[in-house]
Amino acid sequence: MEDLSLEGTAKTPTVDFKSAGELLIKGRSIPENSIEFYKPLIDWIAAYSDNPKENTLVNIQLEYFNTSSSKCILDVFKKLESISDSTVSVKWYYEEDDEDMLEAGEDYEAIIDLSFEMIEVEEL
Repeated sequence: MEDLSLEGTAKTPTVDFKSAGELLIKGRSIPENSIEFYKPLIDWIAAYSDNPKENTLVNIQLEYFNTSSSKCILDVFKKLESISDSTVSVKWYYEEDDEDMLEAGEDYEAIIDLSFEMIEVEEL
């Protein structure tokens, strides 16, 4: 299976999904069309779920995301939640003064049945 790598822009996050079981979404997520941007990510996870690694680590290091991205990120988590042959854990990084991003991570944790770890950092 091929890795998925997308370089971040001012409006879209960096994406680095490795078939070895490590997934990264980092940066800002304010694309003009969130559904169009996130579709390849969800499709990749669907293909990965056919033959996942025993452990899958998801690193989320978002500075900011808009409302339409939040729904798409939820869809990403739902697709990850559906992987039955892998233990999926999420590391949600947030800046120390950014309570909104911490709360967003906690909201996803409350909705999705995956292991979340909130990690405070000085700067993303």
